[in-house]
Amino acid sequence: MNLCSLVAGQPVTGAGSLAVRNPYNGAPVGSVAVASRADVQAAVAAARGFRDTPSRHTRSRILGTAAEALEQAREDFARLITQEAGLALRETRYEVGRTLDVLRFAALEALRDDGQVFACDVSPLGKARKIFTTREPLRCVAAITPFNHPLNQVAHKVAPAIAAGTPLLLKPSEKTPLVALKFAGLLSAAGLPGPMLSVLLGPTAEVAETLVTHPDIEALAFTGSVAVGKRIAATAGYKRLVLELGGNDPLIVLDDAELELAVTLAAEGSYRNSGQRCTAVKRILVQDGIAPEFTRRLVQRTREYVCGDPMDEATRVGTVIDEASALQLEQVVQEAVAAGAKVLTGGRRHGALLEPTVMGDVPRDCRMVVSESFGPLAPILTVRDLDDAIALANGTPYGLSSGVVTTNLSHALKAVRALRCGTVNINEVPGFRVENSPFGGIQDSGLGIKEGVIEAVKAYSYVKTFSLPW
Repeated sequence: MNLCSLVAGQPVTGAGSLAVRNPYNGAPVGSVAVASRADVQAAVAAARGFRDTPSRHTRSRILGTAAEALEQAREDFARLITQEAGLALRETRYEVGRTLDVLRFAALEALRDDGQVFACDVSPLGKARKIFTTREPLRCVAAITPFNHPLNQVAHKVAPAIAAGTPLLLKPSEKTPLVALKFAGLLSAAGLPGPMLSVLLGPTAEVAETLVTHPDIEALAFTGSVAVGKRIAATAGYKRLVLELGGNDPLIVLDDAELELAVTLAAEGSYRNSGQRCTAVKRILVQDGIAPEFTRRLVQRTREYVCGDPMDEATRVGTVIDEASALQLEQVVQEAVAAGAKVLTGGRRHGALLEPTVMGDVPRDCRMVVSESFGPLAPILTVRDLDDAIALANGTPYGLSSGVVTTNLSHALKAVRALRCGTVNINEVPGFRVENSPFGGIQDSGLGIKEGVIEAVKAYSYVKTFSLPW
């Protein structure tokens, strides 16, 4: 598959190409003709100069038509993600389903008018007037997306921009660019005007840094690492920022938990998407009285997660994004073992494959649990009680999501109030959400500005007020 970066819907050809290889076997998947700084400037100019904003009805129709096309091509998209990212087919099929939700929710949001009316005679200083609000699109926004959900993360940036009527410049991950360009093709075929979407791949200094610092880009949405997010915040200048960064999400299992549910949530939360989710379970905090039985059951459950060829229907855990990432995870495991932790099952690496790994006796201060480990690791730490669990959960710079497994309502409510993070899910994995609900973190996990379709439409637009005699 040979594709090109797109400037205002038109392919670019002149700045070299980027090869994409399968993380599992190294086979070539395709290539992308990359963009230059001049192409970025042209894309910004096209977006800023665009004035023919489609009507709400037309924007909704475009999104709905794209959803219908994706539904028809869902298996092709799933297999392309598997080839690019090394994720098991069960994961990539699920991702396509989530993307369909994003498109459909965005199509509904395009039709919604959230304007308000304010009477002006409510004060002794008032007048016989009314103030009205309406929402206007920004003229040009940009988005930078990661490799771990290469279709859904793109849709979460692009679809709300279309719903808002806002032109967007997208820089997808250079590790997984093909599915983003294929998705852009669906939107173009559905009738999206070219200036409303450019897709730009290229050297960081030429593309990403230009997008971050460009004075004519009014908002920038970024999903990725804490280090890069903080660099963006320091260099972006006077523009709106939506930063969705890393997570170190705990699953707290209390002694009143339904144990089979807790084991299921721990396994699915740790191993889905090869553990490469900012909302994956990164730390399992288990009350000490039930820890031995929980650990026994989780080890047994983990052995059911077949790790291998991502295109094999029997595989439940594919590769991480590349062998370098797998090597880094292997080192994290070895450091934990040197500090006293035990590998209870898994832990072996084969190229970019890392087996789902349960770790016991994990010290609270080892790198595996104080920093984000982006892979299929399940470190178990014992806690005395809920207070100890909350203190441990809150003891890192992150604050994205969390899960608490309990049958005690008082414990659940206390956890919701005390955990310092953007989401607390009771009897669910930390990452549970629907595609139109608010999502985002605090501290090193983000600035507290939410994503999700509804919030993203707000981020890509502004409220204008006007008043009339009344």
